[in-house]
Amino acid sequence: MSDLVTRLRAAGCVFAEEEARLLTEAAPDPGALEHLVRRRVGGEPLELVLGWVAFDGLRVAVDPGVFVPRQRTAFLVDVAQRSLAAFAPDRPATVVDLCCGSGAVGLALAHRRPGTTLHATDVDPAAVACAARNLAAVGGTVHLGDLAAPLPMDLRGQVDALLANVPYVPTGAIAAMPPESRDHEPRGSVDGGPDGLDVLRRVAALAPEWLRPGASVHSEVAAAQVDAALEVLAGQGLRARVDRDEDRDATVVTGTRRG
Repeated sequence: MSDLVTRLRAAGCVFAEEEARLLTEAAPDPGALEHLVRRRVGGEPLELVLGWVAFDGLRVAVDPGVFVPRQRTAFLVDVAQRSLAAFAPDRPATVVDLCCGSGAVGLALAHRRPGTTLHATDVDPAAVACAARNLAAVGGTVHLGDLAAPLPMDLRGQVDALLANVPYVPTGAIAAMPPESRDHEPRGSVDGGPDGLDVLRRVAALAPEWLRPGASVHSEVAAAQVDAALEVLAGQGLRARVDRDEDRDATVVTGTRRG
């Protein structure tokens, strides 16, 4: 174990002891362990090497080529849960998770609110396959397609919470991202266009059509994007606000349909 920790630490793994333990537990034999360690030392994210990530108290499967959910994004689940508690406290909720990736955000909210009807979409077939496995436990349905395009038409105007953990890294900033993300996650899962808000603009434009009156869309953004993101939501007639968690360095903007 000490040699394994040394190899991981030399490769730049900050939590080498914990990673060594997880890799050892995941490997059925020494040969398999060596294969996993070589992948990790080569720069592959630990979550992809293990095949899962701990998120909001759940073990969420992640496959190669699928975006790894960040721990700070659990704050988006917090914000959505509070909004649902105020808007629909006494009935099962209908939730849509756009750009779902592994499905972690919708899965976490559905676990917190049993009885939730959950639909999720992603344009990447690898993400859809991964999310389908994860959401099977909560009866979620995953659709392949661009944003709301593949959703059933009878959901229009019936959605209680629209989750959209959209790509929001400005294109010019991608080169400065950590190699784990830059080299091992799909560019489309992080690239938000010149100012990082291209996908949020599209989500904001479709939100009023799909949300119930009084329901909300929630999206994570960078702190420096807050003012522009709020303008995007307000520009679609939504009542916009921001929530911030300093401990997790997490920022969530919310747009609520009026009426």
